[in-house]
Amino acid sequence: MKRVQFISLICFYFLFLLWLGGFIIFQQYIRKHPIDVTTKTDAIVVLTGGRNRIVEAVNLYNQGLSELLFISGVDPQVRLEELQEENKVNQIREPNNVILGRQATNTIENAVEVSELIRRYHVKSIRLVTSYYHMPRSIEEILAQNPDVTILQHPVYSKFVSKRWWKKPKSFYLIASEYHKFIFAYVKNLILK
Repeated sequence: MKRVQFISLICFYFLFLLWLGGFIIFQQYIRKHPIDVTTKTDAIVVLTGGRNRIVEAVNLYNQGLSELLFISGVDPQVRLEELQEENKVNQIREPNNVILGRQATNTIENAVEVSELIRRYHVKSIRLVTSYYHMPRSIEEILAQNPDVTILQHPVYSKFVSKRWWKKPKSFYLIASEYHKFIFAYVKNLILK
């Protein structure tokens, strides 16, 4: 009996250390890094749901970094003009090249919408705009369906999540939750390959 308990304890510590090591790598990966703001891509893709994502994507689009802007996860009832007003965007260069994806309600569905865009417009490269903590899982889901597409990461950082996020329960929960979702997405896509 003691031998079984000892082995169980060793297994628990091993799994905990594995989880902790992965969590440390994850939080290092999502830390603020310099962002490429000059490279053009076939499309700018923004996933709704986080603060300042749409504003950042529209600014990049207005700078001419792509001829196509795709906003995934838009409420079916919302028009582009309402989206502009809600996000305090004054104008959008060439609104006819802005596509609103209205089907997605989560990250997996975002990846499906983005995949449809990639196929329909023969897109080879995208600039992905989403929250910094959401970036690893978003890339994982999109690449699982589009392994040949080039993704230029453009994370959006929130002023509400400080550098010492682990000291704030809400911020810690957000990052830990996203880490677990990333692990699930990674393992799921590994199994489905």
